[in-house]
Amino acid sequence: MQARLASASDRLVGYFGVGYSRFVEAALEFQLDDALDVLARTPAALAGLLDGIGPGWQGANEGPETWSPVEIVGHLIHGEETDWVPRARIILERGEERPFDPFNRQAQFARFGGWSLPALLGRFDELRGENLATVRGWNLTAEQLDRRGRHPELGTVTLRQLLATWVVHDLDHVAQIARVMAKRYAADVGPWEAYLSILRDRRP
Repeated sequence: MQARLASASDRLVGYFGVGYSRFVEAALEFQLDDALDVLARTPAALAGLLDGIGPGWQGANEGPETWSPVEIVGHLIHGEETDWVPRARIILERGEERPFDPFNRQAQFARFGGWSLPALLGRFDELRGENLATVRGWNLTAEQLDRRGRHPELGTVTLRQLLATWVVHDLDHVAQIARVMAKRYAADVGPWEAYLSILRDRRP
């Protein structure tokens, strides 16, 4: 019995020790295919959460100067139009020689005023598909991913960092939409609020 336990322990150490550590480190590294896979899922994730919901959900927000789900989708569309792929193209074609244009984080209010939520979701899906096809068509190499551009506020950035930020930006706003919607019922859950961390996150 002791021999079997020792053998099992050795296997666990081997699995969770140095070899496992290296596996985890490799898994955490930026992988372009993994990034594009997540980016391809965002339109369907948003549609599943938002398509067909009532106006009370569409217009919910976290207080003054915060965004509703409709406004968040508009912001994501503006990013597809002016941020990720346009900036990636600048890095590939001009490098640090040509700084990025500043990104207007409030552009959705004027750009998409009056658009319906279904129209916004459809436009986002269309643009995301086009942008992912563009990036896949570049067949980016590791050397290209390390090419540098210049952000107007942050300074030197790499293409790898830009594409990783695109993924995290998606996930950040998906989480934001879920948080905004959850807070619509913040006053209605009663004592269960103590168990719902989403209601305590980023209070307005």
